[in-house]
Amino acid sequence: MQNSHQKPTGKIDETSILTKLTRRSFLAVTTATMASCNLFSRSKDQPLPAKPQSKQPSGRYAPQGPPPKNQAGNHPSNFSENAGVTFTRVSVLGNYIAITFDDGPHPRNTPRLLDMLAARNIKATFYVIGNSVDANPGILRRTVAEGHEIGNHTQTHRLLTKLSDSEVIKDLRQCEEAIGRAAGVRPRTMRPPYGGLLQRQRQLVLQEFGYPTILWSVDPLDWKRPGPSVVANRIISATSAGGIVLAHDLHSQTVDAMPQTLDTLLRRGFKFVTVSQLIAMQVESTPETPTL
Repeated sequence: MQNSHQKPTGKIDETSILTKLTRRSFLAVTTATMASCNLFSRSKDQPLPAKPQSKQPSGRYAPQGPPPKNQAGNHPSNFSENAGVTFTRVSVLGNYIAITFDDGPHPRNTPRLLDMLAARNIKATFYVIGNSVDANPGILRRTVAEGHEIGNHTQTHRLLTKLSDSEVIKDLRQCEEAIGRAAGVRPRTMRPPYGGLLQRQRQLVLQEFGYPTILWSVDPLDWKRPGPSVVANRIISATSAGGIVLAHDLHSQTVDAMPQTLDTLLRRGFKFVTVSQLIAMQVESTPETPTL
């Protein structure tokens, strides 16, 4: 029988130590697991605030509020048959300008553009290609129904200086007929593809059709597709009273540039009218461009 008052033998109780270590390890693992569960629960129910990230400017025009409205009012479009042979701009009283769009109608870009113009109460002039009219008659009808002017840009978009007189007349006549079939209107003016038309040809066109030749005072070179902001800035910086702005609804970048272009020009006090209205406003003869 062992004496209860026996002194310690000095040996280490390994079982006791292992038990204590095991309990401590269990507590440590349990604490870590609970903390992990709490973090997981919080991430589901109360997400940790995200680390703030710096916003990079997109470079796109962001309209502030509703777009401004065109305040041009109603103006006659019946210009005199002796108004002129060629126009690059028109001498007018007031900040009136005309914006023109070539090479349509386009099945996607032109409807988008029409929406933008309607939102700003702007009437534009569309120089359409007869082949495109034949392919998209409904879009031309909408363009006319919304009060825009239609101009003749030939049936095939060939360089007219390379054609005979009879070929020039035929190409313009076919486009005029395509416009009439689609929308029941007749153009009042024409724009030669690439701006190419000899002075003698301009006189011939005026005699045969009554069309003055419409060129432009502002060319953003949008056919090179430099990007919407470049197109917008080029038009904005070059536009002045009496100006005729050239653009192409054939190109999506040009249409993308229109909200910034139109809003800025409106806020600067410009008033948009059609080409025929601009010509009817002229207060003096506008010098013709040099003969080609």
